[in-house]
Amino acid sequence: MELTEVFGSNVFNDKVMKQRLPKEVYKALRKTIQQGTPLRPDVADVVANAMKDWAIEKGATHYTHWFQPLTGITAEKHDSFISPAPDGSVIMEFSGKQLVQGEPDASSFPSGGLRATFEARGYTAWDCTSPAFLKEDQSGNVTLTIPTAFYSYRGEALDKKTPLLRSMKALSRQALRVLKAMGNTTSTNVTSTVGPEQEYFLVDKKLFMERLDLLLAGRTIFGAPPPKGQELEDQYFGAIKDRVSDYMHDLDVELWKMGITSKTKHNEVAPAQYEMAPIFDTTNIATDHNQLVMETMQKVAFRNDLVCLLHEKPYAGINGSGKHNNWSLSTSDGQNLLEPGHTPSENVQFLLFLCAMIKAVDTHADILRATCATAGNDHRLGANEAPPAIVSIFMGEELTEVIEKIARGEKTSARGEQLINVGVDTLPMIPRDNTDRNRTSPFAFTGNKFEFRMVGSAQSIAGSNVALNTIATEALDEIATRLEKAGDKNAEAAAIIKDTWKKHSRIIFNGNNYSEEWVAEAEKRGLPNVANTVDALKAFVTEKAFKLFEKYDVLSRKELHSRYDIYVEAYAKQINIEARVAIDMVRRQFIPAALEYATFLADSIDDLKSVKGPAAVPEDILKKVGTVLNSAYKNLGRLETAVEKAQAVSTTVKQAESYRDKVFTALQALRGDIDSLEMLVPADTWPVPTYADLLFKL
Repeated sequence: MELTEVFGSNVFNDKVMKQRLPKEVYKALRKTIQQGTPLRPDVADVVANAMKDWAIEKGATHYTHWFQPLTGITAEKHDSFISPAPDGSVIMEFSGKQLVQGEPDASSFPSGGLRATFEARGYTAWDCTSPAFLKEDQSGNVTLTIPTAFYSYRGEALDKKTPLLRSMKALSRQALRVLKAMGNTTSTNVTSTVGPEQEYFLVDKKLFMERLDLLLAGRTIFGAPPPKGQELEDQYFGAIKDRVSDYMHDLDVELWKMGITSKTKHNEVAPAQYEMAPIFDTTNIATDHNQLVMETMQKVAFRNDLVCLLHEKPYAGINGSGKHNNWSLSTSDGQNLLEPGHTPSENVQFLLFLCAMIKAVDTHADILRATCATAGNDHRLGANEAPPAIVSIFMGEELTEVIEKIARGEKTSARGEQLINVGVDTLPMIPRDNTDRNRTSPFAFTGNKFEFRMVGSAQSIAGSNVALNTIATEALDEIATRLEKAGDKNAEAAAIIKDTWKKHSRIIFNGNNYSEEWVAEAEKRGLPNVANTVDALKAFVTEKAFKLFEKYDVLSRKELHSRYDIYVEAYAKQINIEARVAIDMVRRQFIPAALEYATFLADSIDDLKSVKGPAAVPEDILKKVGTVLNSAYKNLGRLETAVEKAQAVSTTVKQAESYRDKVFTALQALRGDIDSLEMLVPADTWPVPTYADLLFKL
């Protein structure tokens, strides 16, 4: 089958709707999708029937409302199309009501106090802006999958999608005000667009199954550094191994069937680390697609006797995985509002939207940081492999110079298009971008978009984009209000740029974000540097956050509190799991292995001494093993005590702090001992695959 035939073959997309829906029904549905008009019940019935017939022709027997609860993963409950007939047979039915609304049991999903535990009712509602699609499993079973929002009996958002849709609506409204004030009369909608780059590791399935920490915690809690890591810099963009290439091909095909534009694939920096990047899409669809990408990566890997690791830091001392969130703004008539053009100094519209983001990020850096706060991402942020925990903006020399000159009241000059000439006649001269790329910046302008690099590889991108959309909304609202009141729009635009630079230029940093000098400089500028999840999450429950999200009807105070409680509790649970896994592995695997080797050494010493042989070497090794083993046993006891004390803490936040300060610290101390033991105990005695096995045996 040709790629063009494969792509979108399992999607109830616009092409399929045109073919299968009556003209008037199709128009009505498109109006709902594009303009947000209410969906009529009669239209829903016709759409549901067409969707059912299409799905059954493709082999589907069931349908599901697919949603994104606050667990960070997706959820689905499958119902068959069958309905009993009077004669004892069954018919295949799917009504508009079944399409539009579902009623899953919400009692077992985290709500953060939005509903009582005994209250079970929740609702899923069809998100018609994201196309329905078919999911296929390895056995060939096909399910019609309907993207939905998920909310409580009283209408509070129990998911990640509902606030995202709200934020997109709010953003469009304020962005249109700015455009209208600047004379744009053609744009009817503005939407944020996203292209999330997904990083991941692959590991042999057999080796994975032999590591309890990978199986239950998603990362190696123990592991001595391998003799070779990434120091030769020979992995990045290197030739892709055949086994990995086969996996990537299978992954592409599965993603293409579901209409996911998997575009780029390559080796990443670390051994056994890779990246997949799609073409950008509207934020809502991009978020849905990224959830499917993560799920499909894991499914396809398993079919190929591999396991896909999405944890932000599966291996200590090796580069972790992130998810660069490429965010931009597009109009209904095809404009990219963050496209500077060849002469950005003359592009007032672009400069206003650029200033909006400068103000937004400086004002709400704490909220952006909070959206990336997880136990896994704590291992990565600030580790000189990913952006630091300090939020700043990289703009590049040209754009920084343009805004500085406007702020000083100086005349700006257009550089025009510049070409790169490397001095080889046979090589073409290529255009130079307005900016270089700064890989150390957490929020970097990269030509026609901002790249938010703090998002963790295992995270949903919904939270970060809810925040980006909402903080941009507030900034655009203020700009629109000033422009609407102004007689001279261009003069007011210049004043807005000047004021933005004066109040918010502290957030601009074009240098090395990894340097100690920047840490000191950021502190002088008053930029927050929040190193851990428990502290970072507090940004969700400030008066500033309440005011922001409530003003634009994105999240209520109650909904923000719920997310704070859920994420703090999730942090504590994750560290608790890691600690319990560590205790299990040390007691049942590492200590017995070390004791076995110590016994062997003691017997060897006795045997050698009996024949007056060279016993000094095994005696020295035994002494070293004994020292480390004793330390490990003591630190194991300290970890067990720390876990017991943390579990006894009654309040959620205090418990999370206990896991952060006591349990995690004790876990790291124990790791030091076990990793030292690994370097002393023979390979055939050590009970788990080593880093060298995991990273290089693909």
